[in-house]
Amino acid sequence: MNYIKQEDLHFIGTKILQRKEELAENKRQDLAEAHNIHVELTNFRIDLLTTYADSILMEKGIAIDNIKQWGENTANLLVGNQLPLNIALEEISYYRDVIGEIIKEEAKHKKFSLDAFYEIISHFNTIVDDAIQSVIRSYVKDYTKKIKYAQYAIDELSVPVVRMTEEIGILPLVGDLDTKRAQYLMENALDKGKQYKLKWLIIDLSAVPIIDTMVADELFKIIAALKLLGIYVIISGLRPEIAQTMVNLGINLEEIKSFSSLHQAVQYANSSIRSLT
Repeated sequence: MNYIKQEDLHFIGTKILQRKEELAENKRQDLAEAHNIHVELTNFRIDLLTTYADSILMEKGIAIDNIKQWGENTANLLVGNQLPLNIALEEISYYRDVIGEIIKEEAKHKKFSLDAFYEIISHFNTIVDDAIQSVIRSYVKDYTKKIKYAQYAIDELSVPVVRMTEEIGILPLVGDLDTKRAQYLMENALDKGKQYKLKWLIIDLSAVPIIDTMVADELFKIIAALKLLGIYVIISGLRPEIAQTMVNLGINLEEIKSFSSLHQAVQYANSSIRSLT
């Protein structure tokens, strides 16, 4: 910085650090009352104030890296505690004003020139703006990742393999099947089929309204992959329109055992196992 002495910057930074516990505590009760949030955020505030104080003394590039790290840590804290983004944004704005007052008072006390005062305020505002952008980017990234993990868990639960006997499993499918869900279906069917050491897997389509050609193709791949593991597939609840889609795709249904009801499919699997013993 051209217009302000380094020792003056150190004095301002030290002043912020000396008061950080006090400033953090002043905001704690306000937040709890305004948002009914009682998660302990004192360390978050102290980290923010420390980052602000340190960044005032740093060159712009180093300060940006410092703020970026703080933003990533803060976003992780918010997402991990299921707190809204506006909590951090309110605090960032609040301490912009608080520290702005500290800088103003020190500028009066030290009799900064107008250029010096503008330079440090401009630098500090850049730090705050970077903090806002950093925490927003990191929050969106972390929240999106969390949603994807949650969706993955939902998808896994939506294609459960139910073990009926030692050698027979049932995979009841409910709702629309798309290619993404069909991929989870393949992974789950192969993993559970191998884990349970199944001989037969009944895929029940009774509650599936429609299957397009891409999903039908995925279903055929699942059947072929299970066959390689020594697991025979029976399809139950196969309605005419779904059968027609599979025929149009070129899938030979004569090679796949299929029944109109789950009860019939279970009977067939049981009788087949008894005939082999």
